[in-house]
Amino acid sequence: MVAMWGGSLAAAGLLAALLVAFTPLRTQIPGYGTEEMKESARLNTLRVRALQDSLAAQRDYIQRLRRLITGRVEPAPPSDGARSESGSGGGAVATGDAGPPASEGPSGASARNAHQQPAFAPSPRSGAAASAPGGLSFPLSPPVANGFPTRGFDVATGHYGIDVAVSEGDYVRSVGDGYVVWADWAQDGGYTIAVQHAGGYLSVYKHNKRLLKQLGDRVTAQEPVAVTGNTGAVTTGPHLHFELWQNGLAQGPDAYIAGW
Repeated sequence: MVAMWGGSLAAAGLLAALLVAFTPLRTQIPGYGTEEMKESARLNTLRVRALQDSLAAQRDYIQRLRRLITGRVEPAPPSDGARSESGSGGGAVATGDAGPPASEGPSGASARNAHQQPAFAPSPRSGAAASAPGGLSFPLSPPVANGFPTRGFDVATGHYGIDVAVSEGDYVRSVGDGYVVWADWAQDGGYTIAVQHAGGYLSVYKHNKRLLKQLGDRVTAQEPVAVTGNTGAVTTGPHLHFELWQNGLAQGPDAYIAGW
């Protein structure tokens, strides 16, 4: 009898040990897995911080992009270096800050001053023979097949693009391969779409009747992205307002578009 009781107790003990060893019950033992839990918590904390940094950078990018597309560029007085550069025929006009500051590099102060300008009009066909690596190939084909420019690029008045009179209902085509980073309504520009290209280029198309692409869509050169129209508060008739930016600086589109 004693042997039976002893065997039963031994079997019960062995079963309990097996349950503790091979089931989640072992996590209930005080002190078990403390180091593993600490390491897991540390890694999770690092992941959360990285995600927060990524979201902050994304919000900053979206705000900059929103300011570019809506045309709300805050004016700022030019620096002395910027005044001297624009006065020496550098082609830069200081009226505000429309893009992120330039990274430090060999050019030093001149690079910083150049990126303090919100826009500049390059000389005709300057850089027209070049191509952005894996991106735009210059000169670019016009975004609309028919139409004629009615208002040019003018930094002094805050007109960072070119207006082209068109018939309502024509296709608006992307000037190059890229991804749609904006496709929405803007108070001044109406239905607006923007395409991010390689080489830091961003093309913007405003006053459309309707949009054919959505945020995140990939587009190819000369692929229709919208239909011409007359939407938005700042318009007096059917036309396309086209802008071309590079690294936060507005470019004179007529220097890059064939036939303009």
